[in-house]
Order: sequence, then structure tokens, then C-alpha cells
Amino acid sequence: MAGRRTVAIAAGLGAAVLGLGACGGDSGGGGGGGKDGTLKLVGSADVDHLDTASGYSTFSSLLTRQYARTLFNFKASNTFEEAIKVQPDLAAEIPATGNGGISADGKTYTIKLRQGAQWNTQPPRPVVAGDLVRGLKRLCNPASPSGGKGYYIQTIVGMDAYCKGFGKVDAKSAKAIADYQNGHQIPGLQAKDDATLVIKLTAPASDFTNILGMQFAAAAPKEYDNYVPDSPDYRKHTVSDGPYQITSYTPNKQYTLDRNPAWKAESDPLRAQKPARITITMGQDSPDVVQQQMEQGAADLAWDQPVPTARIPSLKSNANFKIMEGSTSNPYLVFNTLSPSNGGALGKKQVRQAIEYAIDKSALIQIYGGPDVSEVLNQVIPPRSVGYQPFNLYPTPNNSGDPAKCKQMLAAAGHPNGLRLKFPYRVSSNHPKIAQSVQANLKACGITADLTPDTNGTFYGTTLVTPSDAKSGKWDIAAPGWVPDWYGNNGRTNIVPLFDGRQYGANSTDYGGYNNPQVNAEIDKALAAKDAGAAAASWAAADKLIMQDAAVVPFMNQKYPIFHSSRVKNALYLPSQQAYDLNQIELS
Repeated sequence: MAGRRTVAIAAGLGAAVLGLGACGGDSGGGGGGGKDGTLKLVGSADVDHLDTASGYSTFSSLLTRQYARTLFNFKASNTFEEAIKVQPDLAAEIPATGNGGISADGKTYTIKLRQGAQWNTQPPRPVVAGDLVRGLKRLCNPASPSGGKGYYIQTIVGMDAYCKGFGKVDAKSAKAIADYQNGHQIPGLQAKDDATLVIKLTAPASDFTNILGMQFAAAAPKEYDNYVPDSPDYRKHTVSDGPYQITSYTPNKQYTLDRNPAWKAESDPLRAQKPARITITMGQDSPDVVQQQMEQGAADLAWDQPVPTARIPSLKSNANFKIMEGSTSNPYLVFNTLSPSNGGALGKKQVRQAIEYAIDKSALIQIYGGPDVSEVLNQVIPPRSVGYQPFNLYPTPNNSGDPAKCKQMLAAAGHPNGLRLKFPYRVSSNHPKIAQSVQANLKACGITADLTPDTNGTFYGTTLVTPSDAKSGKWDIAAPGWVPDWYGNNGRTNIVPLFDGRQYGANSTDYGGYNNPQVNAEIDKALAAKDAGAAAASWAAADKLIMQDAAVVPFMNQKYPIFHSSRVKNALYLPSQQAYDLNQIELS
């Protein structure tokens, strides 16, 4: 997921502690006990999307976890082995052939729901299997579709045809959207009764419980049929089945979450309800100011800002500071292959290959704190993810770039006078420094990059995910980040969302519209493999093809420095969100 989607720590780490030391207990659990008080987060920008159907950032996933539940999910923990284990959430148990949850051919899942989960409606209403069907049907709505819809189209019988039809519906009409959704069935989705969901797959998928654990698959109440997905009206009327509910929301300024009185601790083994209130205050673009507020006790956690690089050395002995392991491509440079700018130059492989040589990756590593925090990445799949095989098709001395070679190749590709590229960048975190460094690298190669500031939410929610803007050349290059959507058996997560061109469209994370039939064939081969080990070779082959095409310039694999105020206790980590689970935190 962008990080937006940004972390996967590998199963190879076993039960290693995620941070440099334990913080609080080893794992979260259900239970409404704990300290009261207000947990205060401070940061820069709003989420990309608040609707679970389309939210696809680490920040939106952290927020929706507090009030929206899925069939399966993860338990926050400072032990890696525990943190990456898929757990039942709304489901009563993990389906298996032994308990009747998975058919002998691996293609039918029968999932029993846990009792006691409720919506915070008046009066409270049970969460039923039909709500989960509604959630899955909403994810390819025409107004704000999921960037991860490919996961479901590839696996669930009839989902592809349903989504293609949904895309033709009036995206501005809540009634038209609800009428299509409720009037068209998906053969592979059935609410057998209120407590039983049956899902039929096109082929066995060993990672299907992970797919059902993403926020896109969250249960959705019938009230959502009244609103255009992720519209301002929708954002004012979120309904909760988790421990917290949004009680106040001012776009780009603040969220207030209070305890949900309809939530029952015994119905939720993964979350708690410890702070009385959670506030997220936005508009602070300086990581240094956010860090200062946490150290002074005015804030408890950073919302979307990193620990300032200059502060990392002095914080290493601080008990409130940790460096978490990572398996990410964050950030990286993506090319808009659809842009008509410069005569469609970025659609040419030779031009993109030239730019591969321009980037001084060693300088970018220093921006994030040096080798203690980051390592150079020269391929798409990062270390500790399935399919990782180290290679470097575009070597430069000490990974410092080769502007002369870039110029030479650019001229050979028909652009001896260079290029002029539009480069939107995020104003939060270290992204301005990254943009300036890349801009300088490109200038040395004869390329002018015009920088345009952007908020994190708009960057991921509009700028990079609007196909008409890509095709009209409103942007040419950008530096998003990627955290694999899950860990362990995660080969699918580093390739499919970013490079399967068959899924390109609104909110797609294949930002630049890259599409190569050879890569798609390797994807299909990997997905048909019997297990992660058998699939790894195909994921690796896809990685090499993508890099031969120079679809992106990988920069680095980051670890994740994280800090909290001294009053925070029981801080338990969620690797996929790169954050502590807010509902578990106790305040001293």
C-alpha cells in the first residue's frame, strides 16, 4: 500500500523483535480496559480516501482500522511472527479444509461470522454476512474505485464482469450506484444466511485470507447506499463497527474519534478501546515541529511525518524511539508512460533507461539517515519479500549516478537537447529534499524538472490516480512510496498493484499506465503456482522484465524510525501501517 502502502517485513526474520527493543507488552488483544485520556496525533495532510472501498495508504488504513472491521486482520505486536499472522476478525475462525472452511479443491470458502459485532446505529444493529457482500461489491464503484480491485477481480468468480458493468454507471448518482450494486449479483459471493458467507474462487489462492483482510473488503452498512462513495456527504456519515467512531471531521484539519458504545470487547480479539478519545490534527508540514511537540508532550504520535533525520543519532538511546525493520520500495521514481509531453518521450524505453543512470541513490539514502535506516534498491521487489533476487541493470559508481551516460543515452534516444518534465512532490516528510535531489540529478543530465508541491492526500487521492490527467500530461514523473499490502506470502503485493496494466484505471496504483504483456504473463504464471516457493521464480522474472523496461527507478528499501511521547504506554506495532495501533495505547 502506498505510504502510502509501504512496509513488508519478511517471514525470514522469524520471531525477531520488530524494533530495537520492546515497548509495552508483546501483543494486543480484545478488551476495553486501560487508561483514559486523549491520544493526540499531529501531522501534515488528510487521507487519500476515507472510504474503505478506495483508501489505499498506510494512513487511511490505520484510521479505518479504528472503526471498520474485515473478516481477517492482524494483531498489533512488537514480535514480528505475531504481527504478520493472519487472524480472524469478523470471521469466527481461519478457514481450512479441516474445519470445512475451504473445499477440497481450494476454490470455495465458507466463512462463519463471529457473534456480537454491531453497527453504531440507533438502535445498534448486528453486522451480517450481507454487509460483507456489500463491502466487496462497493470496491469497484465508478465514483471512487479501489486501487487494489485487481486482487478481487483475479480471484472471485464473476467479479470481473460485475466490475466492468459497474464502471459504466453514473459516478455522480448515489441512487444509480446503489441500484446497480443491489440489482446485480456476483456469482462467487453469497450471504448464505446472516452468519455465513460463501465465496467461490476462479482458482485456489493461498493468500486469499490476506486479500480479505484489506480495508477494501471491510463490511459496509446499508446506510452507505445513500451516498456517492468517498464523497463529502459520505465522509460526514461514516458508520462504525469498531471500537471508535468518528464524531468530528474537518477536512485537512482534524479528526476526532470517540469510543463507540455499540462495540463489545468480547466480539473483537484484535482491538481494544483504551484512549477515551483520539484526535488527529493536520496542517503541520514540518517533521521537526511534530517531533518537538512529541518530546514536549503536546503530541503523542506523528500522524504522517517521520522522525527528522538529524535527530536520529541522538535518539538511539531514547526508550521512546525505535527503528523498525522494513521491506519497502519507498520512495521510488515512476514514469508517466502515457504523457504526451516532449513528444511522448517517457513512452520510450530508451529514454526511461537513460534516466535510470541519472539518479544519485547514495545521496537519497543520506536524506533518510544513512545506511542505518535505508539501503539502496536496484530492483522492484525489496529484500525479505517473496521473489527477491538482487540484480542491477543500471550500475553506476557507488550508486552515485552517471550523468554523462544519461546524456549520451538520451541523445541516442532522439533527445540531444534534453527534456522538460512536470514533477509533483509531497510537501510532508523528507519528500521535498528527495524532489530537490532528483531535480539536481536530472539537471546534470540535461533534463529540467519543474517541481509542484502537493499534499500527501491529494498526491495519492487525485494527482497520480486520475487517468485523464496522466494522458493529458499534467504530470510526467513523481516519487510515491510502496509498502507491500501484507507479509509472508506476499509475492502478489509488490507486482500486481503497480505493474499489471490490465487493471489500469481510476485510482490505480499503476500510476504511469505501464503495461507489458510479458509481465502480465509472468503474473498469471505466479498466481497459478501451488505455493509461494513455486511462484517466486515468476515474480522474479516479472521484476527483471519491469526493470528492463525501466518502468520505475527504485531508490531504497527503508527501515522505519518511530517515536512516541513519554506518556505513551503499551505501544504495539502494525507493520503494514508503519504505526502503533491507536486503540491499544495507554496514556500515563
